[in-house]
Amino acid sequence: MPIRHCIVHLIDKKPDGSPAVLHARDSELAESSAIENLLADLNDSYNAKQGKAWGFFHAESGAHPFSGWLKEYLEDGSTFTAFSRVAVEHLQKLMEESNLSVGGHVLFAHYQQGMTDYLAIALLHHSEGVAVNAELDVTPSRHLDLGQLHLAARINLSEWQNNKTSKQYISFIKGKNGKKVSEYFRDFIGCQEGVDGPGETRTLLKAFSDFVESEDLPEEAAREKTQTLVDYATSQTKAGEPVTLEELSGLIDEDRPRAFYEHIRNKDYGLSPEIPADKRTLNQFRRFTGRAEGLSISFEAHLLGSKIEYDEEAGTLIIKGLPTQLTDQLKRRKD
Repeated sequence: MPIRHCIVHLIDKKPDGSPAVLHARDSELAESSAIENLLADLNDSYNAKQGKAWGFFHAESGAHPFSGWLKEYLEDGSTFTAFSRVAVEHLQKLMEESNLSVGGHVLFAHYQQGMTDYLAIALLHHSEGVAVNAELDVTPSRHLDLGQLHLAARINLSEWQNNKTSKQYISFIKGKNGKKVSEYFRDFIGCQEGVDGPGETRTLLKAFSDFVESEDLPEEAAREKTQTLVDYATSQTKAGEPVTLEELSGLIDEDRPRAFYEHIRNKDYGLSPEIPADKRTLNQFRRFTGRAEGLSISFEAHLLGSKIEYDEEAGTLIIKGLPTQLTDQLKRRKD
């Protein structure tokens, strides 16, 4: 992961309403294994965060100047240090206006992963602990707590520069339960939501369920393909990469690598070629199966409570919306 530029500033702001004080660094951080490890750990923590949103820049304006500063830097109109300085000053101003926010160390990192350039921005906080020094004394210790990452964004610079129609080149951590504490950070980036990650993931899973039903697959094959989808989407999420429909289609059916992809296109589910998978939605997509005395039942976990109701006391399942193939067989049996 080559790091092109990296810098850290400090905004000292207490939650008591006192003014925010900026301690700005005047030069980039030198390359070191510590910086590389920090960025790697930050990416791991960021990728694991649930509740992220995806979007794109508002048009550059006085209210949303960040994209203009970023564009100027990328076109060599300013240095990375100068870009980060004007940006962190803007963040300081917005932070002061938000009574709910507290300060922290602000990391800006421009790095390359594969053939793609990214800009990561994160507000980092410390945790207090203890350590044993060389003299075997127990001493207070402070360390960056990346597990408590609440305000961060990642911009796919390559996507932004090369795909003018994209609406998902920015990802950012979305506040839980609509917390307003994170709104000022989104406004700082100047980002608007463009892709509904959970909604797109639900649509993908619906398309997959329809595909499995249309193929009339044996239960074992259906379970294997379900696991393939979940494993692939989960691995992409962990890597901070989107799910690519063509790649997923090839993994689901190696003999007919475009079958699932063509199914999605022919049925017009409205999915983008690449979607940001939502980890929470994926975790709910499992299959319940059971077989006994000539009875075989299998269904996806997300159907429980909607199309399928379980009465534990009576030991019964109520199934709504039976498959057409099954109802046709039942009708023929009745006749």
